[in-house]
Amino acid sequence: MKAIVTVIGQDRVGIIAGVSQELARLNINILDVSQTIMDNYFTMMMMCDISQARDEFNAIQDCLNKTGETLGVKITVQREDIFTAMHKL
Repeated sequence: MKAIVTVIGQDRVGIIAGVSQELARLNINILDVSQTIMDNYFTMMMMCDISQARDEFNAIQDCLNKTGETLGVKITVQREDIFTAMHKL
């Protein structure tokens, strides 16, 4: 199963490292990533494979929320099918 992880917040050192470390700890593989800085705001979107994750989806959301609080950013995770359905025209 795939999921979309988004990260948004004020740019600072360590955001990519912190998010990547937490995903690795959860045994989640990053398949693709896009990130940019827009007027000192960090934005990143990742396609991840969560099929081998150590935890259930709700626990993953909780862990990433806590990681976001620690890093000072907002992290959201959505299942790919839900993300796709929400963004269809």
